[in-house]
Amino acid sequence: MQAVKLLAAVALVAAALAGCTSSTAEPTRLTVLASAELADLAPVLADLRRDTGVELALDLGEASTSLVPGQYRHDLAWLSSDRFFQLKAKGAGFAGPLPLATATMLSPLAVGVKAGKAKELREASWADLADRAASGQLRFGLADPHRTASGLDALIGVATAAAGTGRALRPEDVTCDKLRGFLAGRAFTSSSATGLTEEYLRRQDDVDAVVDYESVLLSLNASGELAEPLEVIHPRDGMVISEYPLLLLDPGKRAAYDRVVGWLRAEPAQRSIMERTGRRPIDPAVPRSDRLSGPIGNALYFPDRQEVVDTVLAAYDRAVSGAGHHVVFALDYSTSMAGPRITGLREAFAALNGFDSFFLGETITVVRFAGRVLDERTVTVSGEGDLAALRDFLASDDLADGTAIWSALDHAHRVAGADAVVLMTDGENNAGMSAEEFLNARTGAARTYAIRFGEADPVELDRVSRATGGRVVDATATSLLDAVQEVRGCG
Repeated sequence: MQAVKLLAAVALVAAALAGCTSSTAEPTRLTVLASAELADLAPVLADLRRDTGVELALDLGEASTSLVPGQYRHDLAWLSSDRFFQLKAKGAGFAGPLPLATATMLSPLAVGVKAGKAKELREASWADLADRAASGQLRFGLADPHRTASGLDALIGVATAAAGTGRALRPEDVTCDKLRGFLAGRAFTSSSATGLTEEYLRRQDDVDAVVDYESVLLSLNASGELAEPLEVIHPRDGMVISEYPLLLLDPGKRAAYDRVVGWLRAEPAQRSIMERTGRRPIDPAVPRSDRLSGPIGNALYFPDRQEVVDTVLAAYDRAVSGAGHHVVFALDYSTSMAGPRITGLREAFAALNGFDSFFLGETITVVRFAGRVLDERTVTVSGEGDLAALRDFLASDDLADGTAIWSALDHAHRVAGADAVVLMTDGENNAGMSAEEFLNARTGAARTYAIRFGEADPVELDRVSRATGGRVVDATATSLLDAVQEVRGCG
């Protein structure tokens, strides 16, 4: 009998302990500024409220880019990433302490590609994706990087892969050719994460892919609304991974915050999140579900300087506005170029003359000059035939006397408008305008990127290039091809 009473007492204590969190914890309601894609956590949050007594009232929006340091109207913030928020605080010189942040789950950025097109992209890098987009072989949806973390993370991925440094990007590492090539494939955009998904569903028959977090792509596949499933591609050179940090904005709510964080990071909740939303557990020891069992590759560093993000966003703005979609090459065809120099120029341009450098829809003008402008050719790239036409144009052997560098550059600037001019010359100016006359007559906003080789005056080329916002690359110190690739399209 005593044993029965003891067992009954133990059972009562166990029952009391099992229910103490929900029955004895003081009910609390916390307001949360949350990233829009976290709407899928509703069933998990219902369990959280049942078990802890804490209700999280989500105010859904583009929280990762809209949260302002020190200007808080919510108790918590739940972001896909707080990296942009931290950069804003650093760049603004915010002196106060940043909110306590705790990672809650993981989801890497990925590319959801229609199954019929995915085979050729399974081992693709960001650079491969950019090249295919540049040639019109990959059309995709991408959220606005000014307003969404996923859009910004995608551009960081492309820029980091193009830099090839294996470290966080610096401003000088950001080149625009791969970014512009990648963005040539952008078929639609949205100012919000949820809007991007809705737009893809509307336009799925006309595009090949959508760039978003892995969890979003898995949810699309599970929605039953796709005519063709998406294969989730993790670029082989890595991607930015979101950790969905929960931030404590109101320190007075610390006790409730700790309850929430403890519950969310425990294995039962991590399993529930994984099964219901397709996000990965924080703890690597938690077994992954079948759809998350594959490796995701390397995590890329997010920039640690605001100016890097600003540079990437400026390249995005130029690309989507059409600025920089026209590049003018002013090429020296004077008699001093005869022999190896003109051969090297043609070889460099031929190597450059592909979809890894130019992209679909871009306009290219080539101006050949000697003592005067000899002729010019303009193409808007719609296919390989346009690039072949430029190669044929450069094959001409009609070199001429004289070197009118500044008159030719003046002509190129008038053609370019506000876009870039790449000047390639081996000589000193001996005809037409002087450098001073060119600078005094200049009215446009085109930048000059001068590639010097041979006897070209480095001081004067540098002075003029800098005055237009460009720079000089000395092709005598490196290969001409490397010089062309360094400055190509960075106006």
